Amino acid sequence: METGSQRQKRRDGALSTLNMAIDALNLAKEVSSITPAKAAFGSVSILLAMIKVRFLLFCDTTLQIHKQPGFDGQRNGLRRTRVILR
Repeated sequence: METGSQRQKRRDGALSTLNMAIDALNLAKEVSSITPAKAAFGSVSILLAMIKVRFLLFCDTTLQIHKQPGFDGQRNGLRRTRVILR
């Protein structure tokens, strides 16, 4: 089983790798003189930044989904199914 410090090191390593890739793509975009290449580098850089943000949001917490069927306020019966994300 993984300890918290090992998990933290892996997360930090993944974040630093993403940061380096984003920086490299931004540099390649600035240096490139070909317009389609600039667009491609910029798009991939934005995509990696979105992945990084999503990773930061879900790296510490586990996504738990609870469904609660039944009448409102009752354990049994019919009602709309609610999905609760924690």
